[in-house]
Amino acid sequence: MLRLNDTSVPLPNSLWQDLGLASTATLSTVLIRRGLQRTHLRGVFPLRPGSRLMGEAVTLRLVPAREDQGEPAMLANPEYPQRKVVERIGPGQVLVVDAHGNTAAGVLGAILALRMARRGAAGIVTDGAVRDAAELRALELPVFAAGAHPAQHTVAHIAAELDVPIGCGGVLVLPGDVLVGDDDGVLVLPRAVAAEVAREAREQEELERYVQRRIAAGAAIIGVYPPNAETRAAFERERTGR
Repeated sequence: MLRLNDTSVPLPNSLWQDLGLASTATLSTVLIRRGLQRTHLRGVFPLRPGSRLMGEAVTLRLVPAREDQGEPAMLANPEYPQRKVVERIGPGQVLVVDAHGNTAAGVLGAILALRMARRGAAGIVTDGAVRDAAELRALELPVFAAGAHPAQHTVAHIAAELDVPIGCGGVLVLPGDVLVGDDDGVLVLPRAVAAEVAREAREQEELERYVQRRIAAGAAIIGVYPPNAETRAAFERERTGR
């Protein structure tokens, strides 16, 4: 049985501060060290290179469209899940759309994304396609997807459920999990360990910056990367000023 997240307790501000200093590469190292290997969404990358994303997951599950299901009028229904989530998403939240890897239509386009941006959303992530790619790239809202397609979502999908466990890019995403994205893709941080992972990643980044300075100054790799006890001790002396 899945253990769902308790989202009634807000995540600490320190989490976001630490995440702002950590790359997905470093976060991945920390997650793998903790035994969490299935956290990288396969085939999902920023629509605008250089984009950075972090926030809490709000999930939307799509199912394949079928000719006897769905109708054009559903797009005007405020209870239709794809429309409903646009008016429910809030500051710091990331919409994660489970499209089952189907890129035969865009899961949403520029108008819905603009509305979510105005509501303070932190980003959009999908293992499907998006439409209006040029307009989406012009928005400040980070968008991570598996591709672009001009057709609206009803050509290939019907929105089925909100705020349920989903799969995206081959990874389990629970409502309230923490999403982080950059040019290397998107990671899912389980909510229960997100703050600890972020702190460890920030500390790892500090160590790696020290290592980079050593390498740039001419040091050889062995003993410096990965850092041995002597290198770590030298880093601690520099960090603490001792």
